Amino acid sequence: MDEASLIPADPDRVGADHPDPDRPDPVVPPRRGWGRTIAVIGVLLVAAAGFGLAHVWSPHADLRITTGPPGSAAYRFITAFASVSKVQHPRVALQLVQVDGLAGSAKALEERQTDLAILRSDAAPPANAQTIVILRRDVVAFVLPPHSPVGAVANLAGRTVGIPSGPLQADNARILDTVLSFFNVPAKEVGRVFMPLDDLAQAVSHKKLAAILAVGPIAPGEAVDAVAAVARATRGTPGLLALDEAEAIGKRFPGFESIDVPAGALRARPATPSDTTTTLAVTYRFAASELMPNVVAAAIARSILTTKAKLVAVTPLAAQIEAPDPDDKSPILPLHPGVAAYLSNGDESFFDQAQQYFYVGGLVVSLAGSLFAALSSYWTRRRSAQDWRPIQRLVAIADEAPRAAGPELAVLESEFRALVSSVLGRSPGAADTDRLSAFSTALAHARHALDSRRAVLGPEAPSRPAATPARSG
Repeated sequence: MDEASLIPADPDRVGADHPDPDRPDPVVPPRRGWGRTIAVIGVLLVAAAGFGLAHVWSPHADLRITTGPPGSAAYRFITAFASVSKVQHPRVALQLVQVDGLAGSAKALEERQTDLAILRSDAAPPANAQTIVILRRDVVAFVLPPHSPVGAVANLAGRTVGIPSGPLQADNARILDTVLSFFNVPAKEVGRVFMPLDDLAQAVSHKKLAAILAVGPIAPGEAVDAVAAVARATRGTPGLLALDEAEAIGKRFPGFESIDVPAGALRARPATPSDTTTTLAVTYRFAASELMPNVVAAAIARSILTTKAKLVAVTPLAAQIEAPDPDDKSPILPLHPGVAAYLSNGDESFFDQAQQYFYVGGLVVSLAGSLFAALSSYWTRRRSAQDWRPIQRLVAIADEAPRAAGPELAVLESEFRALVSSVLGRSPGAADTDRLSAFSTALAHARHALDSRRAVLGPEAPSRPAATPARSG
């Protein structure tokens, strides 16, 4: 559309009192209103935000978890757990992150390179870590040869202790240093060698080693293997060094705890130990950052604890999974509050937490919707006022034209043409049908008033500038 369809090309065709009846009424093509479109888009955006928040805050997780070195017990357990969890709990997706040993696992969690990590309680766990579940409890076993003269830790001074070689040998050597320090035995007075278990057992049989320090569960693992290797090499019944001060050691070094090893727990016949023996233990734990939402931590704990039977069918390492004590106030790897609530109240607490997150998400969606509605209303009112200004000015021009002198009439004529060009230059759909109809009426009214005044002024009226094509919308 151009201006020629709205403005008579020749003013002589229009009478002083009324427009030429042969001239068609100004026609403006109908344009689509944006109000309904904006409302629909707003509803869709709010709905999308609601679904997004429901997905984010609902009990699901895409989590990175450390595995430990390939071939280690932790690696075998995590790969088994990931495969079972993928089938049983598809909303908990685990991404395996390989690290080098316990120190690498702790560092990855501390630096937020992973969401979950397998940590050992004595191996400098990060301050931001909180326990999800306990994977297993390992005994600190000083395995002695038959008829050993070593009856206390102090007797190790001047002797050598063997430590099985492997990815955890440095961590286990630190356990030896910790125990020696508690009993005021200088670490430099106790030698240590790192070799495979069978070689260590042969060294024990040749009286080159006073003991083997093995750290493993009361189940198939390093401690049980060490007892079996010494029994084969010495053709006798190994012993287990008692640490009756284990509880006191645990209070000084919170990464340790006291444990009573039942008679025959490490070897049935002949029984090793021969009687219940107190020693130290360390725990392997699933740990998460303290920033993990409670409902996610509870979902992970629930997933692990409820799939324990299926995990045991895949790997015997899962047999020792246990729920932490909700009342445990240990400063080392404390229990995550979301897991504590789940363990105290069961599924009721878990679903209550989920409902709380849905409620918070609903509030956010509601507030977002209200804010969007307010902004949309403000924008609509502002656009409406802007769209009506040209119409109001055309009415004012029609009122001013009958009193205008020659120069003033030229100014009004110029402003009239500028208003027409401005309105016609807008994109299609920028105004609704009611405003366009009002604009057409005001346009005809102003054009008639200007032409009537020009006819009254006669020769004194300045010539009207030739029509120029208006910008098309």
